[in-house]
Amino acid sequence: MKGIILAGGTGSRLYPLTKVTNKHLLPVYDKPMIYYPLETLREAGLDNILIVSGKGHAGHFLELLGDGRELGIHLSYAVQEEPGGIAQALGLAEDFADDGKVVVMLGDNILEDSILDAAKDFEKQEKGAKIFLKQVKNPTSFGVATVSDGSITEIIEKPKTPVSDLAVIGVYMYDGEVFSLIKTLQPSKRGELEVTDLNNYYVKQGTMTFQKINGWWGDGGESFDSLLEASNLVAGKRAKQ
Repeated sequence: MKGIILAGGTGSRLYPLTKVTNKHLLPVYDKPMIYYPLETLREAGLDNILIVSGKGHAGHFLELLGDGRELGIHLSYAVQEEPGGIAQALGLAEDFADDGKVVVMLGDNILEDSILDAAKDFEKQEKGAKIFLKQVKNPTSFGVATVSDGSITEIIEKPKTPVSDLAVIGVYMYDGEVFSLIKTLQPSKRGELEVTDLNNYYVKQGTMTFQKINGWWGDGGESFDSLLEASNLVAGKRAKQ
């Protein structure tokens, strides 16, 4: 399997911190934000990773990370010309994936838990997708999954009246079919190709599996408060080591 990190977007919610740099290069405690998803994928056994970034600061990632050898991985790069949603950015990785399974992570997501066991399980999964769920206090801010009899029945994007508190976090595992599915998606009201629409296809197909996250999950790009919280979570973990 190969890894993909999506690190595009304008970072408008973190302006003016993002006026001259990509949000995924902002510091989270003692490292640039992008290091955390890279480490999560590497620890899951994925050493061939593609970073998809926006064109404004693409060169900054290359300057910081190079070919990845200092981190014990091999890095490739792709550029998303204009913001078009998570699914659209993922579509740029089709050649890189080469019809194989991929593990996709948003560049501003920081996990305490390892995803190694989930990655091993997904390698054995005949087809379909796997996502990760985390119990949250503010489900109206996320895509929320409903679960019945051990299976996901639906994912609703930012519901006004949530029927569940299980947020879909920014880590996704897909089979090779994902790229043909992306080509069938229609833009949402925001003008983007939504990852929730993509995930709901697998849900309806009956090939979506999931794992719940027990440790903390930080979304460093959601707001100033979430960026601070992510730094505090990492600092707390370092203090215990």
